[in-house]
Amino acid sequence: MALKIPSTLLPRSLHLPPRQNPNLSHFPTVSNRHLPLHFFTPPLTPYSTLSISAPHRTRFVTARAIQGQELTGDGLSIPAEHEGVLEKEEEEEEETVTQSREKELAEQGIWIQMKEIIKFTGPATGLWICGPLMSLIDTAVIGQGSSIELAALGPATVVCDYMSYVFMFLSVATSNMVATALAKQDREEVQHHISVLLFIGLVCGFMMLLFTWLFGATTLTAFTGSKSSHVVPAANTYVQIRGLAWPALLVGWVAQSASLGMKDSWGPLKALAAASVINGIGDIVLCTYLGYGIAGAAWATMASQVVAAYMMMRALNMKGYNAFALSIPSGRELLTILGLAAPVFLTMMSKVAFYSLLIYFATSMGTHTLAAHQVMLQTFSMCTVWGEPLSQTAQSFMPELLYGANRNLSKARMLLRSLAIIGATLGLLLGVVGTSVPFLFPYIFTHDQMIIREMHKVLIPYFIALAVTPPTHSLEGTLLAGRDLRFISLSMTGCLCGGALILLILCSRYGLQGCWFSLALFQWARFSMALLRLLSPKGILYSEDIDHNRLQKLRTA
Repeated sequence: MALKIPSTLLPRSLHLPPRQNPNLSHFPTVSNRHLPLHFFTPPLTPYSTLSISAPHRTRFVTARAIQGQELTGDGLSIPAEHEGVLEKEEEEEEETVTQSREKELAEQGIWIQMKEIIKFTGPATGLWICGPLMSLIDTAVIGQGSSIELAALGPATVVCDYMSYVFMFLSVATSNMVATALAKQDREEVQHHISVLLFIGLVCGFMMLLFTWLFGATTLTAFTGSKSSHVVPAANTYVQIRGLAWPALLVGWVAQSASLGMKDSWGPLKALAAASVINGIGDIVLCTYLGYGIAGAAWATMASQVVAAYMMMRALNMKGYNAFALSIPSGRELLTILGLAAPVFLTMMSKVAFYSLLIYFATSMGTHTLAAHQVMLQTFSMCTVWGEPLSQTAQSFMPELLYGANRNLSKARMLLRSLAIIGATLGLLLGVVGTSVPFLFPYIFTHDQMIIREMHKVLIPYFIALAVTPPTHSLEGTLLAGRDLRFISLSMTGCLCGGALILLILCSRYGLQGCWFSLALFQWARFSMALLRLLSPKGILYSEDIDHNRLQKLRTA
């Protein structure tokens, strides 16, 4: 029996001859290779049932996908059993495009490489900026009011911000496990990993909430010392309010890392951008207009973190996963997570310990010195995050050249050269800009002349430490990509021990300048050790023997 179809619904690209009663046998064979891009553009009718195009990409429909479809007088529709086929083919196509881009980046010249790297790292930079930006907003707003509250932010941010870095292993484990499961195209395994890690993040969050409630004041008192004990009440107020967001913060980290493992950086970026806006508006309203001071800044930051966590979980739900489902991990799963994260955990602990020591020594130098150190350290953190995407780029593109089917160490060395050039250029730029802000515009943070004088004393070591940080991220990211995890953890521990000794000697003689020269030496030690490791004939960029690194990878997993 013939089936009538309105001529307006027939795609023009097929160039079919006009027929009064076309039937299914008159349709030509459709293949994925010859199908025009606009073949399945929906007709502009209110009763259209087919919607293939998406706002940001085009879906390609193969003959396999349309086999068995229904043709009706109202239009063309695809049965529900074929929707999964379309989604699966779209994911396969996007993965192929990503792999092709990675290969192209490795084979391009150095200048084109640098251009592509800059494009790749652009969106990821926003993810690293939003966190320090919120603390910097708190510093700028509170500095306009009370010098004591500004000084109290130093030890308070150690408890709230630096202690959160201890749980960076959640991000590492989430990205690794989700990316591995996606490579096997196992959505159930992806969902299970997300549920397990969300449960671990929630438990760790409530543990930190309990810790700050019971031991927050005691920790701050031990940290500040007797000379700065008068800042403890204000600091404890900030810590107790910010502590309410610990569960949301860690759950949000897991959701963010899961999205990044799915190669989605825009979802987390939108969430953190919204959080920064909420924090900024909250600080202005609560601190400037309502006069809540440091407590208002804490409430604004806490609210922004809760909103960011919800938006990240909602982004996961929109991808077809349940971000509100929790699963209790087994003992084996806990060991797997700890095995993946242990080297990074030790590395982050070393960094946190050294930065905590900096603030600890600064707290014994008086209120004005501590306030100056807080301003400089926040601006330093704001600048250093611009180099973090270089580490992510190395971890994304290096593994294929080091251990993939197209292993090519010479191209890996050329890619590292591109990353190092960008890192060095970015370091000099950040050093100039980062030093100019506290030197030329100190009134952004405070009007106290004693604090400004202390800030100006450390500009030289501040520049030296900041300039070398981006290239250091490039080198350490390459070591992470090469699974040289043991060296990274041991070298960072050695830098911590040596830096702590130098810090003790210099601070006793040169005060705050000694703190910042110690930080400069710490950063340059990290850079030198990573560079020597990569240039070594036995390093991952020159050695043809990859059995050792494979064994290390298996032990880590």
